[in-house]
Amino acid sequence: MKDPVNILKEHDLKHTKQRVRVLEEIALDKSAVSQPELEKKLGKEIDRVTLYRILNIYEDKGILHRIMDMNGTANYAICSGSCSEHHHHDEHVHFNCTNCLKIYCLAVTIPKVKMPAGFKANAVSATAYGICENCNAI
Repeated sequence: MKDPVNILKEHDLKHTKQRVRVLEEIALDKSAVSQPELEKKLGKEIDRVTLYRILNIYEDKGILHRIMDMNGTANYAICSGSCSEHHHHDEHVHFNCTNCLKIYCLAVTIPKVKMPAGFKANAVSATAYGICENCNAI
């Protein structure tokens, strides 16, 4: 991952301590992170409302993308460099481990989906469910 301060500058955002910390914390994990997990990890550094706002800004600016887990909780992962404020280009498979419940972004491209007449897809997603490499190693 690029330096968090540079990411914020590239997206015309002020680089506050809280914004940098959120990016640093998300980058530490190989898997996507939920807001409740981030709240626990960041402790008293950032309150819930500020964290919520930061995550929304990052998603709007194309810095993070949101992945829903099996329980309907939003999880966040760093976007690829091709995402922008106007369009996310994270058309890859997400893997949801049914054992540890972690979500991973996989370098597996989703095939083009031909839409029926009259339909226009703005985004396509695919989620695979199973056991991740860490849980398989146990």
